[in-house]
Amino acid sequence: MSADGEFLRSVFKSMLRGRILENKLSSLYKAGKIVGGVYLGKGQEAVSASLGASLVQGKDCFAPLIRDQAGRTAFGEPLIDCTRTYLGSVEGPMKGRDGNIHRGRPEMGMPAMISHLGAQVPLIAGMLFAKRLKGTLDGCVGATSVGDGATSTGAFHEGLNLAAVEHLPLVIVVANNQFAYSTPNTRQFACEDLVDRAKGYGVGGHSVDGTDLLACASVIGGAVRLAREGGGPQMVVANLLRLGGHGEHDDGSYVPDSERNGKYGRDCIEVAIRQLAEGGIATVEEMAVWQDEISEEVQRAVAQAQQEPLPDPYKENWTALSTRFPISAE
Repeated sequence: MSADGEFLRSVFKSMLRGRILENKLSSLYKAGKIVGGVYLGKGQEAVSASLGASLVQGKDCFAPLIRDQAGRTAFGEPLIDCTRTYLGSVEGPMKGRDGNIHRGRPEMGMPAMISHLGAQVPLIAGMLFAKRLKGTLDGCVGATSVGDGATSTGAFHEGLNLAAVEHLPLVIVVANNQFAYSTPNTRQFACEDLVDRAKGYGVGGHSVDGTDLLACASVIGGAVRLAREGGGPQMVVANLLRLGGHGEHDDGSYVPDSERNGKYGRDCIEVAIRQLAEGGIATVEEMAVWQDEISEEVQRAVAQAQQEPLPDPYKENWTALSTRFPISAE
């Protein structure tokens, strides 16, 4: 099998892991087992996994957003990091002290997510600039994924402008899911296509059908290569549709049926299964086995996290206070 075939199999497995894991998180949320919001990447997995799989853990920087479970998995985040954080385990990367989507592993090049959408663009640009100052930038790429709504924030523009002026190897993937929460594209921007904004900054611009695995792997992987080879910042606009509400608390009733039944309303997982089977890259039987294996992985990760202790607020607060105001033993 060609290297491209192996890459596509890897990307698809990350897509499956993201979908199966998030389906389980949705069930846990509805059962009252998760505190806080649950935001799913259903419909965005081909985009997210293609980006994560194109990066190199330990070398590149990746700042995923709320719908990037597939990308996190492809970049190397263990499933247990996710389940521990959502279920509040003290063994998780955030020690049960932060919101369930704010997890990260800075030591592996994955900063913890910032709530303010768009803020991770200047963060990654700054990380790349710091690498340049240290003399460790050569061959590195920094990437982040944002939604269409984030392109209207000041942080997005400032970060992209910095990266453009400094010619940093930054890749921004814009998941244009047609709605910034419930605000449609027609009320967000007046340009014909979001990718047109790339021209204004003097950076590379690319468009892709975000429901098409083969196209996403090619276009997003190509953008990462261009940045890595000295081509400067690259912006990819992936057109797709959120296959659900903004979060599990939202029914998405503001999305018209014409959008749901349109080109971008198709499920990227179903598209990928057909593409891999028709291309001889994986059989339907193989993919069914992968699904069963991943389902078992997810069950084990959830079971392990559920058995682990939650943080003790009294102990945490007392430790902090006693450190700040030490009490003499005399």
